[in-house]
Amino acid sequence: MKNFVVAAVSGVVLLFSGYGIAADIEAGKKKAAEVCASCHGVDGNSPAPNFPKIGGQPRTYLEKALKDYKTGERKDPIMAGMAAPLSEDDIENLAFYYSGQSGLYVK
Repeated sequence: MKNFVVAAVSGVVLLFSGYGIAADIEAGKKKAAEVCASCHGVDGNSPAPNFPKIGGQPRTYLEKALKDYKTGERKDPIMAGMAAPLSEDDIENLAFYYSGQSGLYVK
């Protein structure tokens, strides 16, 4: 019985560990239209081949990439300039918004 309780509690903690983030998808959509859409498209599926398609990418990947551009860990002069003014909430909201979009990838 003790093992069952430990397993159940562990499962609940694991299940809800990713839900502590209170992102605002509508705010992400608005910020995407203001900042990102000109290169990546409103839905993250840029029609231009020189800009990455970010729609449908994992939220954690998008958050890390934006934070790395902001800190300089990831080098790109254009993205560094775009990420610099983003707040933590902006980054979180953008990542949630774009991760929920359909990705149109070339196979």
